[in-house]
Amino acid sequence: MHILFLTDNFPPEVNAPASRTFEHCRDWVRARHQVTVVTCAPNFPQGKVYEGYQNRLWQSEEMDGIRVIRVWSYITANEGFAKRILDYVSFMISAVMASLFIRGVNVVVGTSPHFFTVCGAYLVSRMKRIPFVFELRDIWPESIKVVGAMGDSPIISLLEKVEMFLYRKAARIISVTKSFKRVLVGRGVDEGKIDVVTNGVDLSGFGPRKKDSALTARFGLEGKFVAGYVGTHGMAHALESILEAAARVGKMECGDSYHFILLGNGARKQTLMAQAAQMGLTNVVFIDTVPKAEVARYWSLLDVSIIHLRKTALFTTVIPSKLFECMGMGIPVLHGVAGESADIVAKEGVGLTFEPENAVELCDKLEMLRQDKDLYRRCHENCLIAARRYDRSALAGRMLKILEGIC
Repeated sequence: MHILFLTDNFPPEVNAPASRTFEHCRDWVRARHQVTVVTCAPNFPQGKVYEGYQNRLWQSEEMDGIRVIRVWSYITANEGFAKRILDYVSFMISAVMASLFIRGVNVVVGTSPHFFTVCGAYLVSRMKRIPFVFELRDIWPESIKVVGAMGDSPIISLLEKVEMFLYRKAARIISVTKSFKRVLVGRGVDEGKIDVVTNGVDLSGFGPRKKDSALTARFGLEGKFVAGYVGTHGMAHALESILEAAARVGKMECGDSYHFILLGNGARKQTLMAQAAQMGLTNVVFIDTVPKAEVARYWSLLDVSIIHLRKTALFTTVIPSKLFECMGMGIPVLHGVAGESADIVAKEGVGLTFEPENAVELCDKLEMLRQDKDLYRRCHENCLIAARRYDRSALAGRMLKILEGIC
């Protein structure tokens, strides 16, 4: 079987869509299938092309047996609605044109968060007369409204019509959460065409390890109980709550025992850094995105991982993929996301939940994990046990069976 996968995020980018797509495609190649990925020059989230790449009409490479074709797109930072739409649309057009020159394809997959890539997959499926699969990673464009990037408007209304059209035309919809499936069924989408394949963790790359001594020394973390956020610093993440928690902890009697790390980039990073400086925070370290091969080293610095999203109904349907990486590393979680992902944290016993955007409760739960050694040990052990249930290779195999059934 020849699988064509359209995605605008792919390694060396290190965000969740890039990691999921690469790890699935790698395992499909190992299962003796042919996989071609059409993507753009790596640039997320800063909107700058990575060293060693160019934003050209066509460039080809091979990664772990995957044929990767990179096409031109309008590149911009992950901020500003109009520029981002131009980015998405330009990639869609380039991806469709490039796909015309790829022969012998049996099925095409388009992945969100935004659905312009999925629009491209639909167009390719019509031109090649093959089925197309919608991999649903986000309820878009609803998420645009939730983060305040844009309110109700004729443009949003049009995008919602396109969204429903794509759901109807997809041969299968593969959702990353059960909640997304319930939302779609509630909107009239045929339940029988929706499968759920959650995110997971590549256990070959993420496992328990001692704190990296060189990084610990570089950032002055010796003897500290380190809580950290790893991921995109965007409008959806409300990381101001972590800064507020850092300020509160700093005033506690045992405040010197704690330190916070925020690793990643995004539209809000510069604002967050300025806010931390204004607040006079000396217990917060900002670190830029690191290469994928280095990510586990930085995870090792954390005693506790903070996962956080804004307090809104839509985000009760998402499962942040970093939750599974925490499990793989054996790092207890402080989980500030309500809904399905909080249920997983409670069910698996891998950490404690707190109300999103509630810095007081975050501080209380952080103190609880530091003080209660038995609780911390149980969470650590439960992480390692639970990680095996979310092994990325097994999940890739589940999605492959779905694609084989379609073909």
